[in-house]
Amino acid sequence: MIEKFVSRSAETLKEKLAGVYLHGSAAMGCYQPKKSDLDFMVVVNENLTDAEKREYMDMVIELDAEVPAKGIEMSVVTKDVCDPFVYPTPFILHYSRRHTEWYRTNPEDYIRKMNGTDKDLAAHFTVIRGRGICLCGLPVDEVFGEVPEKDYLDSIWDDVSGAGEEITDNPMYLILNLTRVLGYLKEKEVLSKQEGGTWGLKNLPGKYHPLILAALDEYENGAEVRYDAELARDYAAYMLRQITRGQIKGMHGVCKRL
Repeated sequence: MIEKFVSRSAETLKEKLAGVYLHGSAAMGCYQPKKSDLDFMVVVNENLTDAEKREYMDMVIELDAEVPAKGIEMSVVTKDVCDPFVYPTPFILHYSRRHTEWYRTNPEDYIRKMNGTDKDLAAHFTVIRGRGICLCGLPVDEVFGEVPEKDYLDSIWDDVSGAGEEITDNPMYLILNLTRVLGYLKEKEVLSKQEGGTWGLKNLPGKYHPLILAALDEYENGAEVRYDAELARDYAAYMLRQITRGQIKGMHGVCKRL
């Protein structure tokens, strides 16, 4: 499927395509067919017309139907926002499976509205620079400039800041994302969800280990897990306090270096 996505992207976008880059779990060695999506960053040399976006999205929707679990997640960005890095980062097209019905029922509306800025792209670009895979086109270091640490920190904080209210609705995702955010603040290493969970088992209080083990079991094996809601909320509150303290220390260090 990855090879098919690349070949169809090149066929559709032609000379406008600068490169296709794999990030996320598939690039970090922990892709789980039952729980993961395939994450692509598509970089183009210039903006796409609405007709080009429509043709490209028709292709993506077609291929997404062949991918298990969460399907394809992809963003299309122009090369000029990658280096020097722009934050919040503009995108000209985005897709994930939660948007399938919108596109199928009203593609013109989707094409018109699916653009803007996305803080998540700072985290995605950081993963691409450190561990991403160039599937076609220009090498990573010729496309993606350095992402300032303050932007990366803001991006990953934005992803978990609502965990106190949201963790019982999406426990696996937030349990593991909280560990990898804190792991970055402590170790300055960009971790996958799986690596974050392993880090958490080594570094977090033992009372939270059952939660982390359950989240890893769901992520790695697709297990049906019942989470302790009270413990999950306590965990979220603890982790957000630790992350907030780490952010303050981290940003103080950044300010001193500047």
